[in-house]
Formats: sequence, structure tokens, C-alpha cells
Amino acid sequence: MYQLLNLIFNICLFKKGPQDMPVAKVLLLLLIPVYFCISLLVLILNMDFIHAIFQTAVEIVLLLGFVKVVLFFAKKPARYQQTASALVATDSLISFFAIPVMATLTGGGSAFSIISVIALMTWHWLVSGHVFSQALEKPFTFGLGLALLYILVSSQVMGLIFPQMVVVE
Repeated sequence: MYQLLNLIFNICLFKKGPQDMPVAKVLLLLLIPVYFCISLLVLILNMDFIHAIFQTAVEIVLLLGFVKVVLFFAKKPARYQQTASALVATDSLISFFAIPVMATLTGGGSAFSIISVIALMTWHWLVSGHVFSQALEKPFTFGLGLALLYILVSSQVMGLIFPQMVVVE
């Protein structure tokens, strides 16, 4: 467990890449519930529980589907397990760090909280770009572009599926 957490931290610090993740379907199947729970914790700070569950489930499908499509078109489908595992794991870790920051924002927040959220979002984008660039053996800027494309596509899809998210009062 320690080795896996260390590996995830090293991917988040750009020292390792998705190629360093074990090729194991069971690992991805274990990481998905972790991602689900952490994303759910972040979302229930701003919406009701049922909507948070549905939104988290859609996020997972979008992420895994996007990775599958990108690797298919890049003719590197064999890298799916490692790439998906790396993205799910790094997103989980960064989202875990975002929980206290997001909690402070629900109470009004401060300038520090807002800057922290922007920093975490930027870090997430950079790490996702790093994972994509390593998985596809492309320049970092290409990976950043793919990560940005994923962010834009997923936010549009989420906006279409969940046009009015219910906020807990």
C-alpha cells in the first residue's frame, strides 16, 4: 500500500508516469471506489447526496471512456489499465487534498481558499497532462491539450446531463 501511495505521489510530482503503474485490472477496480468516495465527499459539500452520487458515477464513466477513446485513436490500447489507473489515482489524491479547501469555500471562503482551489485545479490539469503525454509518448504540451480537452468536454457533458444542480441550503 505504501509503495502504491508513494508511486501516486511521484506521478503527481512528475517524477514517474503511468508506465510505472502495475498492469493490473484489479488495481483499477480497487481505485475506482476510492475515486468515487473522494469525489462524492467533494460534491456533497455543494449539492444533495443523490445528485452527488449520479454526478460522480457520470464523472467516472466520462474519464474511463475518454481514456479508452484517446488510446484507441493513438493506437496504444494496451496502455489503458496503467493510464486509467494513473488518472484515477492522481485525481483521487488531488481531490483528497481539495476536501478541506472546498469545505471552507462553502462557508464563504477566503482569498486563500480561492487561490488554493485554483492551485489545486492547475496542479490537477498539469498532472493529467503529464499522464497523457507519458502514455502517448507525446510532448507535455500535447498532454496538456488533451487534459484541457477532457476538462472542456466533461464540463459540457455534465452541464447537459445536470443542468440544474441542487444546492444544499
